[in-house]
Amino acid sequence: MNQVVFFNETDSEIAEIPLLQQLMEFAIQKEKLGQVEFNVIFVSNDEIHALNRQYRHVDRVTDVITFALEDHMDIALADGRMLGDIFISLDRAKQQAWDYGHSLKRELAFLCVHGFYHLLGYDHTTDADEKVMFQKQEEILNEFGIKREK
Repeated sequence: MNQVVFFNETDSEIAEIPLLQQLMEFAIQKEKLGQVEFNVIFVSNDEIHALNRQYRHVDRVTDVITFALEDHMDIALADGRMLGDIFISLDRAKQQAWDYGHSLKRELAFLCVHGFYHLLGYDHTTDADEKVMFQKQEEILNEFGIKREK
């Protein structure tokens, strides 16, 4: 059984977590991953800024940061994969939902799926890589029923 654990380290309630849990299970099944474990941690702008500065040496707020444990081959599960952690700034997600004119549900779903694909080793540093990653993200969101609202 997969273990995707959500942590809310903010002062805000996040009503979307049960839906996001279902979305992550859907993405795992879609990717045919078998047994996996990872965490999704919601934090404030201040916290994600500190993580970005400390681990990426980028002194600014960002929306999502991932720590992929499979990048370190000495970490493994006997009967599955331990993917790592996805940190999402709830403050930034709310602002981006407003900026893009869609719901917080859509923004949080996008950021969860985006982080999930980073844990699997996908990136968007080149145009070709970005095309592959973003196509996979949109397929998951659309098939799950979370479509662009504009």
